[in-house]
Formats: sequence, C-alpha cells, structure tokens
Amino acid sequence: MTLHNFSKENSILNQFIAELRDVNIQKDAMRFRKNIERIGEVLGYELSKTLNYKDKKVETPFGHKKVSMPQNKIVLCSVLRAGLPLHQGLLNYFDKAENAFISAYRHHRDNQDAFKVIVKYLAAPSLTNKILVLSDPMLATGKTLENVYSALKKHGIPKQIHIVSVIGSKSGVEYVKEIFPEYTHLWIATIDDILSSKGYIIPGLGDAGDLSFGLKL
Repeated sequence: MTLHNFSKENSILNQFIAELRDVNIQKDAMRFRKNIERIGEVLGYELSKTLNYKDKKVETPFGHKKVSMPQNKIVLCSVLRAGLPLHQGLLNYFDKAENAFISAYRHHRDNQDAFKVIVKYLAAPSLTNKILVLSDPMLATGKTLENVYSALKKHGIPKQIHIVSVIGSKSGVEYVKEIFPEYTHLWIATIDDILSSKGYIIPGLGDAGDLSFGLKL
C-alpha cells in the first residue's frame, strides 16, 4: 500500500484539521461538515494526479485545443453516516463517478472495550476493473475498512483502491496496510499516535458522525 500522509508538509489542510479538532468550533455542525468536505476536495485533487489521462480535442470559440482528460471509471464509496461529508467533497470533483454506500458500525457488547464491526446495508455497482475510492473520515483500528472491503468483494475486483481519510491512528494505518492489496493508496490528512482501549483516536476530534449530524441513541 502507498501512504500519502499530508501532515508531513504544511498546507491549507492544517487550518481545516485545526477547526475540526477545536471543541468550540465543533459546536457548529455545518462548519464541521464543510471542513470535512473541503478536505475531501483537497485529497481528491491529489488523488486525481495518479489517474490515467488521454488527450481530447476541445473546440473553443476561436479554435481547438488538446486537453488531457481522466479516463478511469471511478466508484466513490462512503461509509455511512460519518463518510457523507467526505464523499460529497470527492463527488464535487469526480462528478461523473458512480456511487456506492455502505453502513458499518461498532457493537460494544455489555459496554466492554472489545467490539466488532457490523455491516448491514450495501448499495454498489460493479467494481470490476474500476477505481474504487473508499471514504471514511476516521481510520481508528482499521477494522471498519476491513469489513467494508470484505463486503464489497462480491461486487467485483477493482483495478485500484484509494482510501481517503481525515484522521488516522498509527496502528490503524499499519493494520490497513496488512489487510488491503498492494495496489491500494491511502490518502490521509493527518495521523495521531494513540488509540484508546475502546478504539478511539487520541487526541483525534471525537465522533465525526455525531459532530456532523447530531447525537444518536
């Protein structure tokens, strides 16, 4: 797997990440969602540099011009519900992409630290020979992405996989490296060192789904 860790250099992503982490700015759910969406746009732009391109002649009012255009068939897949703002950011740039949606949530039995990830809903087109872009803002343990990838396999084998995340843990990133095939790219805005006993990123930013859409029962 190829890792693209954008915390290695300074960029406008620093501002978006700082606002996502800030407990006072977090109170504005619309601002929180927008910052995740903007991160999706930035990472989507960087991802686009790895695609295949072909020259196309474009007619202008004054003549013609050759422009290199992306050729890959892309499927954007978001992990519900936290992945929706990130998905939107990617969709803003890859507006011709097909879309897939999958639900995955943690189940802590009897409030124990240990949990399993349950996948209940999946809607996806064929993935065969396409570029699969998985968007999940929080890469904590990596088990959610593992289960999502396992569920998606029945829809075909993609030509390449791109995982797009906002924040990850070091251990989660290492776990994903072991689970996903070599032709996978991970695009991530920043990585934190610590994972709590309950599988939450420290210092992280909290629950991205709750902060985006409100508390759940």
